[in-house]
Amino acid sequence: MIHLDPNWVDAAANVFSAVGTVGAFATGMVLLSREHRREAVRAEEERRSQAVKVSAWIEVARTPQGGRELHFHVHNASEMPIFEVSLPMPVPDDDADAEDGDDEVEFIGLVPPGQTIQRPAPREWLKTYFSPEPVQIEFLDSSGHHWTRDEQGLLARPGAERMGRG
Repeated sequence: MIHLDPNWVDAAANVFSAVGTVGAFATGMVLLSREHRREAVRAEEERRSQAVKVSAWIEVARTPQGGRELHFHVHNASEMPIFEVSLPMPVPDDDADAEDGDDEVEFIGLVPPGQTIQRPAPREWLKTYFSPEPVQIEFLDSSGHHWTRDEQGLLARPGAERMGRG
């Protein structure tokens, strides 16, 4: 019969208990970290929920006289208005007064929920127009977050990383 020293039994029990405690702590930290990431994703999706429903494009329309005219279209498919809506427009290269990086801006202001606002586009754009295409837009959502959507449809908050199409 094997006789174990009680001190060794106590030591083994303490080691087993310590390993279990460290394992439980590590598991708790991993689960907490995962939940924190999930909550961050959920919060970002909530922040984006209105912005993903806003789009802008340029499209030709027929005039009453039978001619063609380009219009900017801004559509707000959300349930709340968007504010300070503007459409940055690149300045043509042949504009001698323009400095590099300067843009003209078509300011629209407010777009009510569920509506599409139209504004005339510069006439010279008609020369290069081929088909409806997205245009850059900047706006504030109803929570006051500033958003931009570029010509490729990518949605971003200035100062934050790009968030993909939405």
